[in-house]
Amino acid sequence: MTDARPVAPPDGTGRVTTICVPDSEGARLAQPLPEGVETLVWDGSAAPPEGVERTEFWVPPFGAPYEAMVAAMPHLRVVQARTAGVDMLISVVPDGATLCDGRGVHGVATSEWVLTAILSSLREFPGFVRAQERREWASRMTDELAGKRVLVVGAGDVGEQIARRLRAFDAEPTMVARHAREGVHAIEEVHELLPQSDVVVLVVPMTEETRALADGKFLATMSDGALLVNASRGPVVVTDALLAELESGRLHAALDVTDPEPLPADHPLWSAPNLLLTPHVGGGVYSLPSRSYRLVREQVARYVSSTPLLNVVDGAY
Repeated sequence: MTDARPVAPPDGTGRVTTICVPDSEGARLAQPLPEGVETLVWDGSAAPPEGVERTEFWVPPFGAPYEAMVAAMPHLRVVQARTAGVDMLISVVPDGATLCDGRGVHGVATSEWVLTAILSSLREFPGFVRAQERREWASRMTDELAGKRVLVVGAGDVGEQIARRLRAFDAEPTMVARHAREGVHAIEEVHELLPQSDVVVLVVPMTEETRALADGKFLATMSDGALLVNASRGPVVVTDALLAELESGRLHAALDVTDPEPLPADHPLWSAPNLLLTPHVGGGVYSLPSRSYRLVREQVARYVSSTPLLNVVDGAY
């Protein structure tokens, strides 16, 4: 998905002219920048600031009018996302510009969410919280993570950090990625691995290949009582197929993302049994801005010095 690639500033001076960040907090966190770098602030919600046409390095806002913003930046050379997934940006990056994702920014937070979701589901914390609200002392035995076979679909930074944390809990992670490599299975093997897994974790990018990856066949192949954890994108899972499995009582799930998203108030997922649901907060921790702009500073410095950029998204994303 990513590599390192040199991107030379268009004027050949080895120095960036202008970077554009979404807000004043980003402008502050991006400091210190190399000498001579101009920083503009624009989130796309108002008229573009003076000089935005000089932008060469852009840090996109979350959920902004990307096409209109790109149209105002004719000299754009680098688009540095702060998210691990860049499916919303691929189609708007102009020819001649390089798209970089936020690999390495979200591994800690998202892997913590995954572990929390697995432990909370296996130890049945949602049920205990509901009992607490009823002032009911509902003591009972629960399952545990130790010894569980966990299939992690997505072997990037987030997947690797999940696997490391699983091992600390004496669980047994098995990794799956687009292509096989040492210690990692190819995605073509996933249906053979599903019946052997107690927990299945999805941490894949949103692509046409991964859309509806967890469809009816995928879910039916999972073992009875298994737990599905989705920390990637909602459309990776076919919602109706998952609902059928949850309502039958055969599977459990923990979702940080849904399809549709945000989830409408009348959607049946809200009341589905055996489901732990959070509102896309897997990466939402207080340290996220400082982590993401640490990457931005590194990337600007690399661009200015014509050093290969990190996290370059290739055409097969």
